[in-house]
Amino acid sequence: MSVLPYLVAGWIFLIGCYGLATSRNLIHAVGCLAVCQASTYVLLLAVGYRDGGTAPVFSDLRPGTRPVVDPVVQALTLTDVVVGATVTALLLALVVQVGKRHGTVNPDELSELRG
Repeated sequence: MSVLPYLVAGWIFLIGCYGLATSRNLIHAVGCLAVCQASTYVLLLAVGYRDGGTAPVFSDLRPGTRPVVDPVVQALTLTDVVVGATVTALLLALVVQVGKRHGTVNPDELSELRG
């Protein structure tokens, strides 16, 4: 099994974290969080991948004749996509409200939010 998908997932996560740390715009920060979450898609699919595997829904397969992929990991990835889209939409709605209320989406200029 190759380690390349795990390295790609880690690289995508680090790129998203770097963008999040250097962001000076709330919309850009939400986009960087979405990139961080995209790394989990790659990671989950790498965990569930089997070389030469087939779908486990075929009834003509006898146990142990050939490898099958894990459908639970695919379902978790699909759930992760839906949750990621929902979280991104919610955060963008909050950024729109912050922009309307404070007139800016720059986190440095939001003085009312400082403790």
